[in-house]
Amino acid sequence: MMCFSDYPIPDHFPNFMPNSKIQEYFRMYAEEFGLLKYIRFKTSVCGVTKQPDFSTSGQWKVVTECEGRKEENVFDGVMVCTGHHVSPYLPLHSFPGIEKFQGQYMHSREYKNPQSFTGKRVIVIGIGNSGADVTVELSHVTKQVFLSTRRGAWIMNRVSCNGYPGDVVLLSRFNELLVKIFHPSLINMYLENKLNQKFDHEMYGLKPKHRVLNQHPTINDALPNRIISGLVKVKGNVKEFTERAAIFEDGSKEDDIDAVIFATGYTFSFPFLQDLVEVVENKITLYKRVFLPNLEKPTLAIIGLIQPLGAIMPISEIQGRWVTQVFKGK
Repeated sequence: MMCFSDYPIPDHFPNFMPNSKIQEYFRMYAEEFGLLKYIRFKTSVCGVTKQPDFSTSGQWKVVTECEGRKEENVFDGVMVCTGHHVSPYLPLHSFPGIEKFQGQYMHSREYKNPQSFTGKRVIVIGIGNSGADVTVELSHVTKQVFLSTRRGAWIMNRVSCNGYPGDVVLLSRFNELLVKIFHPSLINMYLENKLNQKFDHEMYGLKPKHRVLNQHPTINDALPNRIISGLVKVKGNVKEFTERAAIFEDGSKEDDIDAVIFATGYTFSFPFLQDLVEVVENKITLYKRVFLPNLEKPTLAIIGLIQPLGAIMPISEIQGRWVTQVFKGK
């Protein structure tokens, strides 16, 4: 379901591909269609500005930098495909005492493998997909891993009915029709009941205040097993840190903490677009979630700045197809 329409994922690839397989698929796609010669690797975009005659030409001046050398080029259209996960969000101001914490702390983007945490006591803050994945992986090697969450999360499995991938089962036209017919509260009640049949979220300390359809769920098959085995302990929000400990909002305290991993999400921005785009609370205004609404000519588009419940590649492909037609004046 996540492949591009003109190049199916090889049959021998797994249904849920690790990042190495996704990278391999992208490389195969680029080689198949001869795209590598058009890609400028290790090149930064310094600025994208309107040409003086933009109101009639719609053209853009693009300044790039590679190995200390800057280059200017003029283009008829620009697609910005940087996505949501641009800059790690590290809200240290929300965690008093972190400046005197003597252990290691980092954002989950810096985390690469669990080996360096072997035998340690680690806190993972955040229960999104990154936080859950890091927690599960760490639980195989750490002395103890604590999963700190402010508001819990609904945990969904990758594997669904009869062993099919969850998105294959859930993302169907029939289910979309049901969503339109029935009131959201009924759908939430049904889905939450199904999820709690697998494991009771309240008993595991994970039941969130929000309904299941109100926020993105966390997809993880292994987390409940690691919790029930005691290898992962669920904790509330961290109130403050000391030199070697974390004190939580419920008053409990965990001593001898060696490391803290902040799985606290990302922010995005477009510094190379200067004043063309205003990002407010990690949101921007776009026509059909693609085009800047106030440009004289629709020759700049933002692709993939969405967070769908499913694969982003097919959606980005459709956006790209539409944008190229707009650029051509159709």
